[in-house]
Amino acid sequence: MTSLELGVPFLDLCAVNGELQSDYELAWKRVLNHGRFVGGPEVGQFEDSFAEYCEATDCVGVASGTDALELILECLGIGPGDEVIVPANTFVASVEAVCSVGARPRFVDVLPDTLLIDPRAAAAAVRPSTAAILAVHLFGQMADLDALYGVARRNALVLIEDAAQAHGARLRGRRAGGIGVAAAFSFYPGKNLGALGDGGAVVTDDSALAARIRCRADHGRARSDRYCHAERGRNSRLDTVQAAMLSAKLAVLDNANFARRRVMDRYRRQLPPWCLPVATHPDAESVYHLAVVRVRRRAEVTAQLDRHRIGWGIHYPIPCHRQPAYGEFGESLPVAEQAAGEILSLPMSPVMTDSQVDRVCEVLWKVPT
Repeated sequence: MTSLELGVPFLDLCAVNGELQSDYELAWKRVLNHGRFVGGPEVGQFEDSFAEYCEATDCVGVASGTDALELILECLGIGPGDEVIVPANTFVASVEAVCSVGARPRFVDVLPDTLLIDPRAAAAAVRPSTAAILAVHLFGQMADLDALYGVARRNALVLIEDAAQAHGARLRGRRAGGIGVAAAFSFYPGKNLGALGDGGAVVTDDSALAARIRCRADHGRARSDRYCHAERGRNSRLDTVQAAMLSAKLAVLDNANFARRRVMDRYRRQLPPWCLPVATHPDAESVYHLAVVRVRRRAEVTAQLDRHRIGWGIHYPIPCHRQPAYGEFGESLPVAEQAAGEILSLPMSPVMTDSQVDRVCEVLWKVPT
């Protein structure tokens, strides 16, 4: 079998993490030697480094990106009787977090070029019960936070960033995580900054909010007395091993994101004309968590990819407002609904080779037109 006949994985996590194997082994040995698997020094070290990376003042490591969103909403006092504006085109965790705190999602449509939340739609959706806008940075690109911040400010709303897919992304020079009142990050293994298990973080410039989230995530424990539980909390902590591994990966994140841009640039030069990459805002610096294109006959395209062992995904085939669990909040949102039938995620990772990108494009050119 020649190299051109080999398949291409959608995401080769073994190769991604293999490049850091020696760093991981050293980090593991350090944790093993001190034995503080929960709350060890590596957690604080990672939190400080990631806050600085995001150009923010505080970071609180938690158990998952979903927990990060829930804790932000809870500690901002958002709950029953409140509405949160959420784009329909997002992973279900965004709306899941809103409902988990007792608030109601108010779904809005997305922009037809970037498929990110439409600021005009967000402005039109504001009602007396609206408490917040959840700006989801999708596919590695930041939503238009300047426009959304204007909507939030005019209506006395809080602006929250769902940055689960945007580690290191920038818009007009500012990093994801450093603009809204707080940002939620996921460290799920497939993310640009992925752990070797689950994990998440809240990043914010509001130190009082960070302290409330840290307390709530650690069983409501008072900082001055670990035996005093000042409020009802939960167990949502980033463990020491994951923090140590994330620190190793954070050190090379910018290089990895640069490699993703190189892959996406090569796709753009070689994809057939009917295979249209989702647009990037001219003021945005995407980190291409996903390589998303739009195609008309997706079933035929994916069948062709399958025949040649090319990995693919769909992010996301059912918009959140059409999911059975959230149907009560649904309404017609035509841009998100049309895009759901056309989007296709191609293989993407920082370790993809030129020949792998070329192979994907070669297979796509063979789809009958």
